[in-house]
Amino acid sequence: MNIDVFDMNGKNLNKPLELSDAVFGQEYNEALIHQVVVAQLANKRQGTKSTLTRTEVSGGGKKPWRQKGTGRARQGSIRAPQWTGGGVVFAPKPRDFSQKINKKMRIAATKSALSAKIADSNMIVLNELVLAEAKTKIVANMLKNLNVKERALVVIANDDKSVQIASNNIANVTVTTADLLNVYDLAANTKCIMTVDAIKMLEKKLEEVNA
Repeated sequence: MNIDVFDMNGKNLNKPLELSDAVFGQEYNEALIHQVVVAQLANKRQGTKSTLTRTEVSGGGKKPWRQKGTGRARQGSIRAPQWTGGGVVFAPKPRDFSQKINKKMRIAATKSALSAKIADSNMIVLNELVLAEAKTKIVANMLKNLNVKERALVVIANDDKSVQIASNNIANVTVTTADLLNVYDLAANTKCIMTVDAIKMLEKKLEEVNA
């Protein structure tokens, strides 16, 4: 499988890059991608929310008025949930939301998501992404030259502060490195812009796992 390579000016360099079918030629597995994305989002949850039940709220030991004869509804405690300052019904407590996804499943989902980008023509390959200075205008012009108007994920080989800083003020643009690429970012962004070096790193990393 070959894909065209462009420069930052949007020019086709007429030097197609050969992609590994083991990484970019896999079948689309929506169920697996969904499972991995759900697990990834769940693992980000802190699970520290906590409120008090009626047994934990202070006060309310005495029955507010007698059971019968007052004309009012019977009440047993001023700390019951229906009272202001009372406890919370089914109060949330600290818990662990994390879900376990094994390595092979995660790798397979990543390959499937990458293959879907290729199949839908939503993958753009750059020969390189090098900025002379960390200017937002440079990245904005690059996106314009590449005719990218949708949410875009930019994947570079190594952490480049200039690219990160220049992209921070552009809405709907996410920058990550090849070693930190995850299924959620691929699913959440329509376009995926990758450098040649990033693709080579990904292929080497993903082909090592027989998923």
